[in-house]
Amino acid sequence: MYLKYINFLRKLLIYTIILAVTGYVIVYFLPDKYISKKLPYLYLFFMSITGVVHYILLRISLKRETSFANYFMLLTFGKLIFFLSIIIIYALINREDAPQFIISFFILYVFYTAFEVVLSLSQTKSRKENPE
Repeated sequence: MYLKYINFLRKLLIYTIILAVTGYVIVYFLPDKYISKKLPYLYLFFMSITGVVHYILLRISLKRETSFANYFMLLTFGKLIFFLSIIIIYALINREDAPQFIISFFILYVFYTAFEVVLSLSQTKSRKENPE
């Protein structure tokens, strides 16, 4: 499990760097009024949350392989509620940056969720083909 998690973290770091560089290039050409000042922190936030959730999923898959899908869906739903709470709280506290923050947050949410789903499915398939 440790090696799988380290491999995941390596891929997550590379993915985050690619997203950040791509985001920086896009931000460079857009006017400042369309960009949230919190964008660099959002990369770190999503990278951290994705890493923690994947670790939890790996631990669960070792104990209860048959109910992996249930836990995956439960964790994904919990993340969604947590993220919605953060968006609402930020929008209430910082109203002038709220639209830019919400758009940036949503775009990163889609990218990081797709990344997590693809890697989780590939690890699940490889575990079925090559049980340890």
